[in-house]
Amino acid sequence: MKIKCKTEKLKNAVTLAEKMSGKNLSLPALQAILIVASGSSLKIRSTNLAVGVEIEIPATITKEGVVLIKGDILSNVVSNLTNSSEITLSLEGENLLIESQGANTVIKCLPQEDFPTLPIVEGETFKVKTEILQEGIRSVYFCCATTEIKPEISSIFIYTDQDNLVFVATDSFRLSEKKIKVKGLPEISKILIPYKNISDFLRVLDLLQGEVLVSFSKNQISISGDGVYFTSRLIDGAFPDYRLIIPKEEKTKVVLMRSELLSTLRLSTVFADKFYQVIFNVNNSKKSIIIQSKNNDVGSSTSAIEAVLDGSDIEVTFNLKYFLDVFQTISSDSISISFTEPNKPIIIKGVSDSSFIYLLMPTNR
Repeated sequence: MKIKCKTEKLKNAVTLAEKMSGKNLSLPALQAILIVASGSSLKIRSTNLAVGVEIEIPATITKEGVVLIKGDILSNVVSNLTNSSEITLSLEGENLLIESQGANTVIKCLPQEDFPTLPIVEGETFKVKTEILQEGIRSVYFCCATTEIKPEISSIFIYTDQDNLVFVATDSFRLSEKKIKVKGLPEISKILIPYKNISDFLRVLDLLQGEVLVSFSKNQISISGDGVYFTSRLIDGAFPDYRLIIPKEEKTKVVLMRSELLSTLRLSTVFADKFYQVIFNVNNSKKSIIIQSKNNDVGSSTSAIEAVLDGSDIEVTFNLKYFLDVFQTISSDSISISFTEPNKPIIIKGVSDSSFIYLLMPTNR
């Protein structure tokens, strides 16, 4: 094998591939990156069995070939070759020679036989804009359960509802739902992406532009576009029917400025107890919402925020951290909070964006 390619393109491909290689010392082939030179392109491939990626970059190929190289070694070498715009790779016996301006490096190759093939996902397919997948995933993933005791909720649930692509996540204490209008999609009843693979999904989507092709089956999903092919395992299970717990009516609704609420909640963190409890007291006569936090070892905080109120007075206690998490998704200037009973969940929305809802369960004081 002998090839020449752009240093920056190779560096980007190897960096992404190395992040998706395995860390299991008992399976050394999974810690490696497979390089395939054929035709007029170079393919960089890695997998940890849960996810896998193949990145194709243009190259001038003098001699075709395949090599398997330890991922962290290759990544460290390529990322530090900054003096040359082009790089040459050539196979000499059982070693890979990497040449660039002023630097020659030799890396020992690994046996190729143990490296697994990436699955070709056969099933339903659809095309969608990259930014839609990014927005949907980023809007809800923070609500996923992070343990695998219940794998169904340690995932992002994706399905279609009429002309909406719907993204949902929950850890049983809170739930987020994002609906994005997308016309022309097939009916999708269930895609469950494991939480532990979400960061890899986002890394790949950050590289892509325009439309991507999504293929999915019962146990696998793939995304392809711009010379990148990414595959991930899916959860084979049933996501809970979350719509049953979304309140159908509201007894009290509060609308207030996002910036005021955020600054008040941040102040409350200073005095929160070990359970991060914060008390919301909706006071209709004073047209305000009073937020209290108290820590016997530190002190206490009581703040009143002017708000537009509709309904009866109510007092509810929440986990402060869970409340703050929603601000990474809601960007509207005003936020609405809908209450039913002190022991029932609330619904938080951006006033100017009805596509996202956040359901938060109260805590017991």
